[in-house]
Amino acid sequence: MMKQTVAIGGMTCAACARRIERAVGKMAGVAETVVNFATEKLSVEYDEKILALRDIEKKVVDTGYSVIKKSTVDEDKLRKEREIRTLKRKFLVSAIFGAPLLYLAMVSMVWWLWWLPFPKILKPMQYPVNYALVQILLVIPILIAGRNFYHVGFRALFMGSPNMDSLIAIGTSAAVVYSLYCTARIFMGDFGAVEGLYFESAGVIIALILLGKTLEAISKGKTSEAIKKLMGLAPKTATVVKNGLESEIPIEAVEIGDVIIVKPGGKIPVDGMVTEGYSAVDESMLTGESIPVDKKAGDKVFAATINKNGALRFEAQKIGADTALAQIVKMVEDAQGSKAPIAQMADVVSGVFVPVVCVIAVVAALAWFWGTGSVQFSLTIFISVLIIACPCALGLATPTAIMVGTGKGAEFGILFKSGASLETAHKINAAVFDKTGTLTEGKPEVTDVALARGVDERRLLSLVASAEKASEHPLGEAIVHKAQERGLPILKPDDFQAITGLGIESKIEGINILVGNKKLMDERAIALDELSSASERLAEEGKTPMYAALDGKLAAIIAVADVMKKSSAEAVRTLKNMGISVVMITGDNAKTAKAIAAQVGIDRVLAEVLPQDKAEEVKKLQKEGLRVAMVGDGINDAPALAQADVGISIGSGTDVAMESADIVLMKSDLMDVPAAIKLSRSVIRNIKQNLFWAFAYNTAGIPVAAGLLYIFGGPLLNPILAAAAMSLSSVSVLTNALRLKRFKI
Repeated sequence: MMKQTVAIGGMTCAACARRIERAVGKMAGVAETVVNFATEKLSVEYDEKILALRDIEKKVVDTGYSVIKKSTVDEDKLRKEREIRTLKRKFLVSAIFGAPLLYLAMVSMVWWLWWLPFPKILKPMQYPVNYALVQILLVIPILIAGRNFYHVGFRALFMGSPNMDSLIAIGTSAAVVYSLYCTARIFMGDFGAVEGLYFESAGVIIALILLGKTLEAISKGKTSEAIKKLMGLAPKTATVVKNGLESEIPIEAVEIGDVIIVKPGGKIPVDGMVTEGYSAVDESMLTGESIPVDKKAGDKVFAATINKNGALRFEAQKIGADTALAQIVKMVEDAQGSKAPIAQMADVVSGVFVPVVCVIAVVAALAWFWGTGSVQFSLTIFISVLIIACPCALGLATPTAIMVGTGKGAEFGILFKSGASLETAHKINAAVFDKTGTLTEGKPEVTDVALARGVDERRLLSLVASAEKASEHPLGEAIVHKAQERGLPILKPDDFQAITGLGIESKIEGINILVGNKKLMDERAIALDELSSASERLAEEGKTPMYAALDGKLAAIIAVADVMKKSSAEAVRTLKNMGISVVMITGDNAKTAKAIAAQVGIDRVLAEVLPQDKAEEVKKLQKEGLRVAMVGDGINDAPALAQADVGISIGSGTDVAMESADIVLMKSDLMDVPAAIKLSRSVIRNIKQNLFWAFAYNTAGIPVAAGLLYIFGGPLLNPILAAAAMSLSSVSVLTNALRLKRFKI
């Protein structure tokens, strides 16, 4: 199966998106299709043996929409700016001609506006022909400015799938056609027909909807700012070294294996590995971490990060769509293009909404005509119902909030891989943390040194580190690192022997050194004496005691442990305050695991769990009725990440773990776990607000437009006010979604 994304032009509402989904979804070989109205993109999964992408694109065009070819960030930005400029120009034309049109109609018809100046030659009762002709001349430029509504709306109507433009086209056309009929009657001498002119309703409705469309386009542009910023980070060129010569080439021409030079202040063009040089690199645009990371030979560098203070030479390893930046952009785009389950309800409603509204408008108009006998009155009802019911707000409610939410998450280094993961995260009530590499740093460190009486700590660490230098054991490496950190000399052993499963034995400067576990001490009959209580205490704290003996006598116990990350305790505390229970899962024995968990405030521990059984433990928690988030970083966490309701991978983890996860944290800061859940809660709250107001608006607006209040002596909704309310509803939904840009961790 192949997955592709196609940019679509010409959509005006959620009904358009639904129509494209249905048309493409019926094609043989198509497995899944999702059209996002806010991002204006079709995501389609299909069998490439049966279909080609060009067939799908042709289907989109045949359905009445255009396909926008893939473009760069700059080209996309220019296209959006052109679209906004065009809408502004159309609105300006409609406003220039709509204002005098509205003035003519209002001043001549509304008695309390009699005091405003009005040309005598246009007075409707004295000069009805002049009055009608001037209105026609004023409305024609407005109709031309809004011609796209008629072109798209009537085409969709004739194809049996009416959309928002269809409602506007039918409503305003009815007003214009009836007004032309009344104009003809005026020419035939029926001057009373002047009261049936509705040109100002058609003109002002189009002007107001063009204003709404302009504001909508500007707001929609802001919802995707985060993704544009990410895409704009990549440099356009790279300095490549070939045959000893430096040359600047376009980024697209870089090949894997090319040697690239980046000077201080320059952007790294592609992912690679440093071969020469030393510098600090600002990786904040990828990880959100503000402190530059030191880079030397053997270290990885990533595209779009900034080289701060030294020249670096590196070998290109990942280019184009394979770079970390490109993967992040794709992940965010996929999330923005996907649909959250909460969006399904809005989609279903939008799909049937427009035809139902057309029926309601016709029935309401006929009912009022039957009750009043007035064509003008029933026409007002007909137009008002059509105009106020446009489902734009409904179609924008969910995707705009998801776009802003996923974009905001990307700014903080929190990557949601789909709209579904963004939605599910707000339901989480249990977080399961893998221990090693997730809660802990993943590398052992020396935490305590308990010395026998009369032993010098510096001398002891120097001797033990010198002995361990040749062992390459992780616990030994921790001791060597500690000695180097303190600037202690590393001596050359005269003799060295590894004792399998027990430790090592070495001779340095005539001193016999023995380093290992308690079993080694017991075998060599070395008594613990005064250090026995320290040994028990360290073991109870979840640390690994290493015993060091000099010339057959115990000299010290060096405790080594995989230390907790600085953010672990705070993250656990924050999650608990959010009402989320926290669980630690580990292969350690129960006693050690509980001691480690206690350090960060975790009460529930799943100990002695084999890697292959982690997913089963997550399943058991789910059977308890818990919504589980699994947080991990290793290959052995992948099945558990996939099993969990939401899998959260630490960005410093393996590619497999990141692939299995629903949310990727680019930093290794565990505070991003509660931050991701908080962001999800904010987005879902925002979506619910949007959907409530969109539904409430249409639920209340349609009966009012149909004349329900008028029956009980209340006001009748003017079509112009209906158009203003419709435009305002879409802009208000977008504005509410944009409030998410203020979200802070």
